[in-house]
Parts: sequence; C-alpha cells; structure tokens
Amino acid sequence: MSTADRRAALREKLIMLATAKISESGLKALKARDLAGEAGCSVGAIYNVFGDLDELAMAVNGETFKALGAHVLDGLVPFNEAAPVDRMIAMSEAYLDFACQNPKRWRALFDISLTRNDAPDWYLGALDDLFAIIDGPVSELFPDLSAQDVRLRTRALFSSVHGIVLLGIENRISGLRSDDMPDMIRFILRSVAP
Repeated sequence: MSTADRRAALREKLIMLATAKISESGLKALKARDLAGEAGCSVGAIYNVFGDLDELAMAVNGETFKALGAHVLDGLVPFNEAAPVDRMIAMSEAYLDFACQNPKRWRALFDISLTRNDAPDWYLGALDDLFAIIDGPVSELFPDLSAQDVRLRTRALFSSVHGIVLLGIENRISGLRSDDMPDMIRFILRSVAP
C-alpha cells in the first residue's frame, strides 16, 4: 500500500471514529490522544492528515451535511407534487427528525468555531447545497424575487425553524415543549405564504 493510500485510509478511519465520538458525546469530547489510541496511530499521524482537530471536525460536519441533506430529501419524496409551503413543512419536519435522532452530531454543525470568512470553499458549498433545497419552494412562493432575495428569505426561514428546533431540543427556559415544535414550525411557514 502506498503512502497516499495509507494516508487516505487513516483519514477515513479518523472521520469514522470522530463521527462516532461526536455522535455519542459531542464536539467537546473530540481529543487527539483518544482518537490516536482508537485508530492505532500516533497523535502526530493525526496532524499529518488533518491540520488540527477543527479540520477533522469540519470533515465530520461535511459528512453530516450530506446525511442531513439526504434525510431532508427523503422526507420530501411523498410531497414532491405538494404546494410549496407543504414541501417546506415536510423539509422542516425532516430537519427536526434528523436533529432529534442525531442531537450531538447535529449540534456539532453549529458548535464548531468557524465564521463564514474562515470556512473553506467545500464547506460553504455543502452548506449552500442544503439551502438550495429550500430555495426551490421559496422561489415558487415569490417568483418575482431575485436569486439573492430568495436566498435571504431561505436563510430567514431556516433561522426560524432552526431556532425552534434548538430551543426545543435543548429544553431552554423558553418552555418550548418538544411536542409543540411541529405545530410551531407549521405556523411560521404557513405565515410566510403570500
């Protein structure tokens, strides 16, 4: 096996192990020494593959973006012919479902200390792919808007739904009960229809 092949294999193994660790205990549980022990490599070998643990966390989040996007698209299948608002509700419910099934992995998407200016292009592309799913029904609801204005509304709607999900999952002082989340999401999304 070539050096490049060994490096690629270690990269995949580290992503798999880091995904499991984050899924179980959250982003803060990601420790180089623990990963090295589980992967059967030195700590230095980890840093030969990833510049730092944030880079490894971004790789895990990249896989999470893909899994989340697939989950949302799967949830949308029965609603492909539905009205735009009903498709957005289906997407939002799939988003909620993914967050409830994978709370720590989902939370890691937002816990990583990364600004839009610091993020690599591939990471921003993965995030944009998720927003593009929402852009479709938003542009149908507002056909006269530019692509930029559609994206602004997409981000606003995502932020609203995400806030409901976050407050519900984390059981914040807002008193938001998890049983109320779907109704609240439907209320927000139905309120935007012209």
